Amino acid sequence: MEKFSLDATAREQLRAAQAADSGRSATTLVGGHERILRQTVVAMTAGTAQSEHETAAGEATVLVRSGRVRLDADGHVWEGRDGDLLVMPVGAHTMEALEDSVFLLTVAMR
Repeated sequence: MEKFSLDATAREQLRAAQAADSGRSATTLVGGHERILRQTVVAMTAGTAQSEHETAAGEATVLVRSGRVRLDADGHVWEGRDGDLLVMPVGAHTMEALEDSVFLLTVAMR
């Protein structure tokens, strides 16, 4: 069994994102390419956006730990803030941090 502090990891990733030219930082806590389940803590500074990309071949959710994000997929827009769980639609999408934000991305590969 392993144990992680999401609060500590979120703080670390946000500090790293604030120091990065890209305004982003991420670390995978559980899983990886060889596993079905992958959980990654992602931090983005305000105004930072991930360019349009495809959802991985599987199901995914975003649990907003802090801040406020905007998910835009196929002409539909959802905003999430502290504690919100967004279910990622399949297909192309963008993610933008409206405030300094940290979220837990969970992907279950098919």
